[in-house]
Amino acid sequence: MTPLTITIRDAGTGPVLEITGDLDHATVPDLRAALDGLTLAAGQLLVVDLAALDFCDSSGISGLLAARNLATEHGARIALAAVPANTARVLRLVGLDRVFAIHPDATTATAPDSATG
Repeated sequence: MTPLTITIRDAGTGPVLEITGDLDHATVPDLRAALDGLTLAAGQLLVVDLAALDFCDSSGISGLLAARNLATEHGARIALAAVPANTARVLRLVGLDRVFAIHPDATTATAPDSATG
C-alpha cells in the first residue's frame, strides 16, 4: 500500500489536485477532506491529476465522483488528467469516461483551449 498524498495548486483555469499513491477505501476520506477545503467558483475547471496514482478501487472512483459533484454544485467543471491505464479501463467499463473530460496530462487539461472541453 502506497500512502496517499494530495497536493493542491492553482492554475489559470482553477485548482489542480495532484493525487499520489493509493486511492482506496482507507484513503478516500483524505480526498473528501481536501475537496471540503477547496474554493471553486462558477466557470472554473477542477483538474484531478492522476499521474502518480498507484491504485484506485471502487471507493476511489466514488471519491472522484464526489469531486465531480462538488464542481457541479459550484457551477464549475472537472477534468481528469494522466489517468493510469487500469483506472481508465474501469472508467470505460462503467461509462464514466463519458462523464469526465479526460486529458493526457495536467498541462493539456489546463491549457486555455482545452479548458472549455
